[in-house]
Amino acid sequence: MLSNPLIATTLIFALIALGEWLSIVSRARVPMLLTAMVGYLVLVWTGIFPADLLDRSQFAALGAILIGPAILHMGTMIPFATLKSQYKAVLIAVGGLIVSGVLVLTIVTFLFDYPTAVAGVGPLSGGVIALLITSEKLTEIGLASLVIIPALIVAFQGVLGMPLAQYFLRKYAFTIQKEMDNGTFVSFNSTDSSPTEKVSSSPFKSSMTLKLFYVFVGAAIGVALGEITPINYSLWCLIIGVAGLKFGIFEPKQLEKANSFNITMIGIVFVVIGTMAGVTPQDVVSNLPSVIVLMLVGTTGLCIGGYIVSKLVKWHPHKGMPVALTALFGFPADYILCEEVSRSIARNEKEEKAIFNEILTPMLIGGFTTVTIASVVIAGILVETL
Repeated sequence: MLSNPLIATTLIFALIALGEWLSIVSRARVPMLLTAMVGYLVLVWTGIFPADLLDRSQFAALGAILIGPAILHMGTMIPFATLKSQYKAVLIAVGGLIVSGVLVLTIVTFLFDYPTAVAGVGPLSGGVIALLITSEKLTEIGLASLVIIPALIVAFQGVLGMPLAQYFLRKYAFTIQKEMDNGTFVSFNSTDSSPTEKVSSSPFKSSMTLKLFYVFVGAAIGVALGEITPINYSLWCLIIGVAGLKFGIFEPKQLEKANSFNITMIGIVFVVIGTMAGVTPQDVVSNLPSVIVLMLVGTTGLCIGGYIVSKLVKWHPHKGMPVALTALFGFPADYILCEEVSRSIARNEKEEKAIFNEILTPMLIGGFTTVTIASVVIAGILVETL
């Protein structure tokens, strides 16, 4: 029965729905993605779910295809003027990574050894691409026994990072709320305009099928450029989305206009859950000490770096520190956290939109800075020192 793709998909979807319900009733104190990931892992370990349930559902395969279109869509959510002005988010993200990396290389090398520290730095700076770079190098030089460390960090860093980032985002959302009440709140995006958003009666512009097709064309170009250049496809998709919005090729929030965003996000959540699939209880127990130290030291460094640079660029620390923490989860968790926090804190639709718009852009920029770019650079440099 569980071999049926629809039944397998529904079981995993039930975890996501449970996570969404818990997020709503807890006012976003329990992140949906955290519930889904940990719940899946526990159910697989206890034998309730078969280990290959995700493969049986086949929905994760669709989610993998939708990553490029989703990233392009993120680009259509960021007007070019806003993107140019978000240099502070980039500085905060990089500052967090630098402090985190220095602390890990110092403390973890002292407590364990240098290869263990290097095995953790790349994945702590980002995600799957850094994991692949680090794992390949460790295997190549005969340190395959350490490969489980970056794998465990990628699998579990969101468990620590998401609740912590959500805590700071909630605190900042309450700050926004107080400023709105006393009339001192000035939205960062209040002066942004979207000149490319035009209402058109043309069927070529209004067709949802064609809107979705344009997204896939842009994402396919981004993937192709990622294969023929040293730049990761996700960055190309983001650039194409931003440029397409700027020149009127795409509408703001293109996938939402095509009524396709929700199913896209669900598909990608399936992919994220799948990163936990290969982790066994034995893997966790044998490498637990080094992984715990790496995550605690790395997360502390991200918070310290984010706090310091936030002060330097005159941002509220509760706004800046989550930006640095995006290194621990990236997309789509950064978007989901912003959605959950704005929904749970706001007292009305207008307030929800204001909070969401204020926190989303820096979180997305932070995530792309850390996960898409910096983690690959850091991992690539450090593995060559082994």
